[in-house]
Amino acid sequence: MSPSRIDPELLSSAGLDRFVGHDGVVERVRLAAYGWCEDGGRVLLCRISDEGPAGGHWTLPGGGLDFGEDPVDGLLRELDEETGLAGDVGELLGVRSAILEPGETASGHRVQTVGLLYRVTITGGTLRDETGGSTDMARWVPLADVAALSLVGLVPWALEVAGA
Repeated sequence: MSPSRIDPELLSSAGLDRFVGHDGVVERVRLAAYGWCEDGGRVLLCRISDEGPAGGHWTLPGGGLDFGEDPVDGLLRELDEETGLAGDVGELLGVRSAILEPGETASGHRVQTVGLLYRVTITGGTLRDETGGSTDMARWVPLADVAALSLVGLVPWALEVAGA
């Protein structure tokens, strides 16, 4: 996808020029919450659907927050949507920031992703795959097998932060 560019004069007149980079590409921040769900030497992972960038790669359950949504509520919503499971959100394990360039995003924007990683204990539900969403598969994966998968950068970082 080509970078999303907006007329700098229009943005400046509206006081929105702080959202455009030096190269004219829209820049924005995406806040997300993810769950580290570990059980019996396995971790819960979700495969990103082919609908956008990183399709086929594995990530943690979670994702972008809606405006005004509490991170814990957003994480539980995403956990249910992507896996069918319910959980209890525990400690904040870490915060990760990364920059995605326009070619790495569906919008063509430059996006700074800020991800909050929480420890989650699964309390109920039945594991299932998401249909028609951002992921298409959810699985408990043995920790020893995770490195062999195609992973987004969040997962190796989370393995380290969680001490797995």
